[in-house]
Amino acid sequence: MDYVPESGTITMFTTGWCGYCSRLKSQLDKSGIGYAEVNIEETPGTAELVMSLNGGNQTVPTVLFPDGSAATNPSLAEVQRKLA
Repeated sequence: MDYVPESGTITMFTTGWCGYCSRLKSQLDKSGIGYAEVNIEETPGTAELVMSLNGGNQTVPTVLFPDGSAATNPSLAEVQRKLA
C-alpha cells in the first residue's frame, strides 16, 4: 500500500461515477471542509485499502480521518462531529 494521506486533512476515497461521493464532496465544499480526494480506480493500492477498511467491499465514499479512523459513506454531520 503506497498511499499516504496528507497530514491533518481528511481523505475521501471515491470513484468517478459514485453519486454518494459527489453529494458528500458538494456538502464538504459548501461547509468549507478541506479534503484530499483519491479515485480508487486510478490510484494503485487504494482499492485494496478501501476493501481492508470495509470488510472486503470497495464501498465509496470511504473517509479516512487524520487520527487514522475511517467512516463509510458518512453524512456531513458525522464528518463535522469527527473533526470537532
